[in-house]
Amino acid sequence: MRIAVMGTGSWGTAFAMVLADAGNEVVLWGRDGRIAEAITATHENPDYHPGVLLPRSVTATVDPASALRGAEAVVLAVPAQSLRGNLTEWSAHVPRGASLVSLIKGIEVGTSLRMTEVAHQVTGIEAARVAAVSGPNLAGEIAERQPAATTVACPDPDLAQLLADACTTPYFRPYWSTDVIGTEIGGSVKNVVALANGMAVGMGYGENAQSALITRGLAEMTRLGIALGASPLTFLGLAGIGDLVATCQSPLSRNRSFGEHLGRGLTIAEAIKATTRTSEGVNSCQSILDLAVTHGVEMPITEQVVEVVHHGLEPKLMLANFMSRTTKAEAEVT
Repeated sequence: MRIAVMGTGSWGTAFAMVLADAGNEVVLWGRDGRIAEAITATHENPDYHPGVLLPRSVTATVDPASALRGAEAVVLAVPAQSLRGNLTEWSAHVPRGASLVSLIKGIEVGTSLRMTEVAHQVTGIEAARVAAVSGPNLAGEIAERQPAATTVACPDPDLAQLLADACTTPYFRPYWSTDVIGTEIGGSVKNVVALANGMAVGMGYGENAQSALITRGLAEMTRLGIALGASPLTFLGLAGIGDLVATCQSPLSRNRSFGEHLGRGLTIAEAIKATTRTSEGVNSCQSILDLAVTHGVEMPITEQVVEVVHHGLEPKLMLANFMSRTTKAEAEVT
């Protein structure tokens, strides 16, 4: 396949490498001409994966029309809150027969739409051809070709399998699904839980506290997913617990690292400067909470993260508020 990957950041570049290793012709698009030139000339992204040699079949450009020309699949790898603006700019160049594949793990501010919903709305491409990829996919490890697995979700099962085949390599194993809602909710909510977990780590709390946050975070994402029509089984898979554990536990996780900075006493502005890269949980937590409120879903961890990120609550009070909640049956789902 000829595939356009729109975004030359860490995950976009690593996924382009996967696609090329799987035998596809890949063109990356990015705004930074210096990075695009380096990828094409030296087969390396010097800003995000220095020292990692990309396949020669990967090229890059700053011209979206050139990247999208003749693409059979268009992979979206830009920050969640910039997707609508970018797609509006690109839409006229997206081939009408192409499939769209979102790598983005976030919810749009103001609309609380998932990324595949934004893509469908802006481009007009039928929802059956808009897919999502989500799982425990830390880009730094994948760039080193370490073993990893993921979920490729698309409403059309035949297309889901085709897209899964297109990114299958000896080190990258996709499983396909038709549960786009569950896949995207898992990928988005886990970032918020990772923020909370990072705060706990930053304050010096150990495995008990972290395990509790991860487990109750899984309950939150499952409740929201079910309310939106997702399968509960999705949250027991790679896009649910798999991604949640990786994001909460790895120091490579931007969201966990951001939370750690807050737990150690940094302000939001200082944490943004220290992290340097987009932490989707910071940008999406309010939208996720709005979605939960609209559907009558209780999400106490998400609620407390919003208080810290947007209303200045101290992280130690966030955990105190969570711990002081009224006791309830653990198996309660709704």
